[in-house]
Amino acid sequence: MVQGVTEFLPISSSGHLVFFQSLFGFRKSDVLFDVILHLGTLLAVVVYFRSDIVTIIKGVTARLKGKERNLEGERLLLWIGVSTVPTGLMGILLQDWFESLFLKPRTVGVMLLVTGGVLWLTRVAKQEGKSIFGMSWVDALLIGIAQGVAIIPGISRSGATLSAGLFRGLDRELSGRFAFLLSIPAILGAALLEIRKLGISTLMPAYLLGAAAAFFVGLLALKFLMKIIKIGKISHFCYYCWGVGMLMILLVK
Repeated sequence: MVQGVTEFLPISSSGHLVFFQSLFGFRKSDVLFDVILHLGTLLAVVVYFRSDIVTIIKGVTARLKGKERNLEGERLLLWIGVSTVPTGLMGILLQDWFESLFLKPRTVGVMLLVTGGVLWLTRVAKQEGKSIFGMSWVDALLIGIAQGVAIIPGISRSGATLSAGLFRGLDRELSGRFAFLLSIPAILGAALLEIRKLGISTLMPAYLLGAAAAFFVGLLALKFLMKIIKIGKISHFCYYCWGVGMLMILLVK
């Protein structure tokens, strides 16, 4: 349930998982459990944005078959591909360093303060209202870099990518759609790499129960957040990030 709420709200799911694992006395983060939970919320993204995924598929198939082109689908896929490159490179090159931070709750608390600061700054972002056709490769690249930085626990992935989109002048709704569509290859790629290394756990039934909870709660959280994005109020989450960040720094060992 914690994963389902925090994966989509811009308050860092990884930071909250570290916090609760520390609170419950887990000596070491169970990476496989985290991966399974992320797959649960990934499924929520696929279900919620199924119309956009269908648009992308139609764009690809129309291009391959030489039919009337679906330009929106083609452009979405192009910019997702561009954004995924820096995210993937950062994940591969800095994976060990990123994972070491899961054992440092106070550092995660500091990163939550940073997330809060970024969210607060979205108040001054220019509202240019760019459409998918107004996006450039620079926009896509910077959003991808923001997603790569968000591998750091405590830096919210949704908060970083949403904020990057708003800072680049994207339409609010497009910023939300693109941020979550972009999470699909990132989460799926990371999950496949980790599962290949970690294998199967005897606790898998419990893990799958957690993934189911993350899926259903995630759908509700995603629907709520998209409404917040449309009215331009994501900066309000900064106060929560600052509060939890300070609690982690002061209370967690």
